[in-house]
Amino acid sequence: MRIEDIKLIHGENLAQNASIEPNEKLVDYEISENLNYVQMISALKGLDVISEFYDVKAACSIKGSNVTAVALGQSQADAVEKIMDSNPIDFLTSTIVISTEVDSEIARFLKNTNLIVAPSYSQKAIEILAMRGIPYITIKTPLIDYKKYLSNDIKITPLGTLIQAPNLSELDKDLFKVVTKQKPTVEQIEDAVFAWKIAKHCQSQAIVIAKDLKTAAIAQGLQVASVEFALDYSCDLSKDAVLASDIPISIHDLNVASQGRIALIIVPSVDNELIAQADKYNISIITTGFTNILY
Repeated sequence: MRIEDIKLIHGENLAQNASIEPNEKLVDYEISENLNYVQMISALKGLDVISEFYDVKAACSIKGSNVTAVALGQSQADAVEKIMDSNPIDFLTSTIVISTEVDSEIARFLKNTNLIVAPSYSQKAIEILAMRGIPYITIKTPLIDYKKYLSNDIKITPLGTLIQAPNLSELDKDLFKVVTKQKPTVEQIEDAVFAWKIAKHCQSQAIVIAKDLKTAAIAQGLQVASVEFALDYSCDLSKDAVLASDIPISIHDLNVASQGRIALIIVPSVDNELIAQADKYNISIITTGFTNILY
C-alpha cells in the first residue's frame, strides 16, 4: 500500500481523526495495512535513530515517540535479540525498526502487537508476519539517504506557526576531548559515540547507559534524578558501562555513577571540581563541546 492509498485508522487518541498526505520530500515506502497516527510517529522516530547506524546491523524499539532500546549486532537477528533483552516489557508492544532485511528468525520474535519497519523482508518472513497479523513498513529508499529527506518540523498553533529545522548535529572530532587522567579504551569510546547518538533522539534531559553497543537503560523526559533512574534500571549492567548525558552532570550524578561502577561518561562540558572527583573514582570523562538542548 503506497501513501496515496493510506488512510490512518485514528489519531493519537481514538476520538481524533487523522490523515497523511504526500509532500515534496518523500521516501519510497509501502505499508502492509492501514496504521494509526501513533504507529506512524513511532516508525518515524525509529527511522531517525536507525539512520545513525545505516551501515551496520542495528535495531531499535520505540513506544510512541520514546526510544526504549537500541543495539548493534553481529547479525540482524542478534541486534533484535539484544533490544528484546534490553527492554523485554516494552518490546512486546513496540515498533521495531531495523537497518537490514527481516528474515524468518527475526519475524518469529514478533507478535501482532508489534509494528516492524525495515528495508526489505524475505518471503518466509512475510509469510510469518501475515500469519500472525503483524503489520510492516518497507522502506525502499536507502537508509544512507534518509536524512536528506528530513524537513522542518511545522506546528500550526493558536500562538502562531512554529517552525524548527531537523536535528542534524554530529560529533566534532576537534571538540571531542578526554579531560580526565583515566583514559577510555577504544571499545568504551565506541560505546560513548553509540550512546550519544541515541541520546540525541531522546526526550529532554536524556541519560543513556550502554555497553557492548547495546543500551542497558534510557531515562528521558525526567526533570530530576535521571541518572539515578537509569542506573536503577540498568542494575549490574552498569558495571564498566558508558553513561551519556546531553546536559552537564552534577557532583551528585557523578557519585551515583561511581556507585553504579560506570567506567566512562560523555557530556557536553565539565568543571574542574567534577574532573578532580572523577579522577578520584578512576572514571573517564569525554566532553563533546556542545549540547543539543537548552537547560
